[in-house]
Amino acid sequence: MPLGYPQRAMSTSFLEKLRSSAAKNRSWLCVGLDPDPERLPEPLRDRPLLEALERFLRAIVEATYDLVCAYKPNSAFYEALGPEGLALLRRLVREIVPGRIPVILDAKRGDVASTARLYARAAFDVVGADAVTVSPYLGFDAVEPFLRYGDRGVFLLCRTSNPGAREFQDLPCDGGPLYQRVAERARAWRAQSRAELGLVAGATYPEELAVVRGIVGEETLLLVPGVGAQGGDLERAARAAANAQGENAILVAARSVLYASGQRDFAEAARREAERLRASIQRALA
Repeated sequence: MPLGYPQRAMSTSFLEKLRSSAAKNRSWLCVGLDPDPERLPEPLRDRPLLEALERFLRAIVEATYDLVCAYKPNSAFYEALGPEGLALLRRLVREIVPGRIPVILDAKRGDVASTARLYARAAFDVVGADAVTVSPYLGFDAVEPFLRYGDRGVFLLCRTSNPGAREFQDLPCDGGPLYQRVAERARAWRAQSRAELGLVAGATYPEELAVVRGIVGEETLLLVPGVGAQGGDLERAARAAANAQGENAILVAARSVLYASGQRDFAEAARREAERLRASIQRALA
């Protein structure tokens, strides 16, 4: 466990952790912790893979933990490494990330209710994540098992950041595109949820991002991926996603921070990039 910050305190709710870290760090930046073995910095490549990945993640977290409101590991990067990778994901969530900073597990789960119940247990009870991303495609009964966890967060996929998002999410449905119907249903489901229910809407589509904010209102959290390597305009996305108080928009950058340098200074370079992104968000929301 790195020195300088406390271990995780799971008695605090996701929303409390998020608001606390956002206020203390003056930041709505979230760093994605998606370690690609092929992009490890040069000084770590001579070590055993799992050891190198853990050293890499610890260094990134230690360099940025006072600059972010949350971290977002994508489960695929850990699952692909087998049991050892899943063990690393658990350590990341329970030990490596500071206890006061929430972890959003990007798993995009979506299945029938009986299976969703086990996915929720895996994300919250086994991994220990504070929040998780979920697909709403199967409807409320498949989302509801995640919403039973009253101290956690659930982010429904709404308007994703990838180029192919338009294939389905823009299809006309009841007088508007499908992603808007998802936002409307999420607004209704939020009233029935014990968990904090938010939406995923990408920085690469700022106009749609503003529409989603208008539908869900001021209190709903928006998780906004696509900043940096995916080409999303950070400041434009921040203005579109934030509420009138300049809050409730979690802007995600992963590769641009993680791989800011491939050399010995990779942690320092990650910090500089995170500082730059945080400052850009602050300018946009000033």
